[in-house]
Amino acid sequence: MEPRSDEALAERFEAALERIGAYFMGSSPVQDAATQIARLLSEMKIDYAIAGALCLAAHGLVRATEDVDVLIARDGLERFKQAWLGRGYVNVRPGGKAVRDTENNVKVDFLIEGDYPGDGKPKPVRFPSPAQAGIDAGRMRIVDLKHFVEMKLASGMTAPHRLQDLADVLQLIAVAKLPRELAETLDPYVRAKYEELWQTAQRPDEDY
Repeated sequence: MEPRSDEALAERFEAALERIGAYFMGSSPVQDAATQIARLLSEMKIDYAIAGALCLAAHGLVRATEDVDVLIARDGLERFKQAWLGRGYVNVRPGGKAVRDTENNVKVDFLIEGDYPGDGKPKPVRFPSPAQAGIDAGRMRIVDLKHFVEMKLASGMTAPHRLQDLADVLQLIAVAKLPRELAETLDPYVRAKYEELWQTAQRPDEDY
């Protein structure tokens, strides 16, 4: 029997390989979109910090992504939208937080200071102030390690569809050799989960 062929699938696969290759070479549309929005926010003097997979990469674990996550205050997002909607950015849906960078065709998700990660319900961990949690990482600001891990853990602990956030922390511990002592700096709400993942990451012969 001859192998089945699906031209549409083959085209999608080749396009995916090209995007992934560009990402790991540092020249993907996602990285271009992050650089651009970071520049615009800086020029407008709006506090921000890049989160998500791009932040994960900065802290030591590189995995491909197709969107940009930006920590921002609500008034900062409003100012950005007033200035740039219709000028290279459009709302993903009316009234929503996310926008699409039309030049790079990349979705930009905004994490709003004071909102709750994961299920969105009240909990001890909130999205922090970008001014407080942001650190300079060269061409853009990113969320510092402590706040980034807290956000990821609180999200994965409370939202079943966000289990990737727990997997990200587990892999980051293993790949970047995060210390057990980091737990002492974390909010008590997520401290036990970090300890659990840290212990799991110490098992030998595991491929994360």
